[in-house]
Amino acid sequence: HVQLVESGGGSVQVGDSLTLTCVISGRTAGIDSVAWFRQAPTKEREGVAIFYMARRSRAYGDFVKGRFTISQDNPGGAIYLKINALKPEDTAMYYCAAGSTAYWYGKPWARAENYIHWGQGTQVTVSS
Repeated sequence: HVQLVESGGGSVQVGDSLTLTCVISGRTAGIDSVAWFRQAPTKEREGVAIFYMARRSRAYGDFVKGRFTISQDNPGGAIYLKINALKPEDTAMYYCAAGSTAYWYGKPWARAENYIHWGQGTQVTVSS
């Protein structure tokens, strides 16, 4: 059983920064990647960023354009998503998801179907 718990969301103003935290616990053997997704009302869930834990590398969604940073301080530790210069269009529920790339068979990382472990989400609301 794997648990993911997100925190750090809130109501902020345009231009503010936030750091979201994803804590993973339980039977994590085989999990080699953790991603952040977001979903705004009436929109599909979209991949924001992924952290590949074994090789400590990362990738970002095409829309990110430098304002988001995914990181992990120490192996086995929490996964962070820092968002700078927040915009109203960043308003969404942000989810943490964990999976194993061995089962993706070359499919893009931002497919929500790749991940079997999800947190409950943390809401980010940006006001102008």
